[in-house]
Amino acid sequence: MNHQRLTELMKAVQAGAVTPEEAAERLRHLPFEDLGFAKVDHHRTLRCGFPEVVFCQGKTVDQILAIVARMAHHGSTILATRASPEVYAAVHAAHPEAVYHAAARAVVLPGDPCTPHEGSVAIVSAGTSDQPVAEEARVTAEVMGCRVATFYDVGVAGIHRVLAHSRALAKASVVIVVAGMEGALASVVGGLVEAPVIAVPTSVGYGASFQGLAPLLTMLNSCAAGVAVMNIDNGFGAGCLAAKILRLGDRPGAEGRADEAGQRGAAAPDAAEGRP
Repeated sequence: MNHQRLTELMKAVQAGAVTPEEAAERLRHLPFEDLGFAKVDHHRTLRCGFPEVVFCQGKTVDQILAIVARMAHHGSTILATRASPEVYAAVHAAHPEAVYHAAARAVVLPGDPCTPHEGSVAIVSAGTSDQPVAEEARVTAEVMGCRVATFYDVGVAGIHRVLAHSRALAKASVVIVVAGMEGALASVVGGLVEAPVIAVPTSVGYGASFQGLAPLLTMLNSCAAGVAVMNIDNGFGAGCLAAKILRLGDRPGAEGRADEAGQRGAAAPDAAEGRP
């Protein structure tokens, strides 16, 4: 149930096309439906702008199928993360329209589409080995209504590779940087762009990277301003945060507030004239 569907239902009741009893039946499972092993949150779209996402790791195939079936019944777009080929095969057998993004380990079952956002997201990965996490971020952001451009294998070992894309990165509204090893790429990109940077450390690296702890600490200690850090390998979290940032920018009045803030910033140098 999203805002549009709820509004249409209320208008149908007002027009007499749907009885109050019929409407109550349709809303009966809001805000959640108890399946015994899971409480499916059908109210998530109204609160947060996107349906509940199914995290497949640790769940049985039967549990995943039951959750997907109930969400699909309500018309939700379904994103299932950390999904194995076995999970996809079972979901696809029940819902042939399901799509598997193998690199991202994500299943997408189309439903009510998200409203496209005005801004765009750039996703930058340090190495090819970081691509699965970057792809999880991409799929998540795209399903949530974002336009995404990807720049893969542009790590600091060959700094000219990311610098070659500096103009394109500067045009993005949000930049997601995915890197393992020492994780320095997030600081480099943070020093190149005006947009907020979402850094995602990956578990890629040799022993002293401690399965992603080293890049996590590097990113948390970044000297570049405006860098937020996700948990290790959490591409989904990065894509979700990027979509939320763009969604806030889409709200009425956001452009005016940004212009006002820009005017205040432009006036600051005059006020500080003569200071070192």
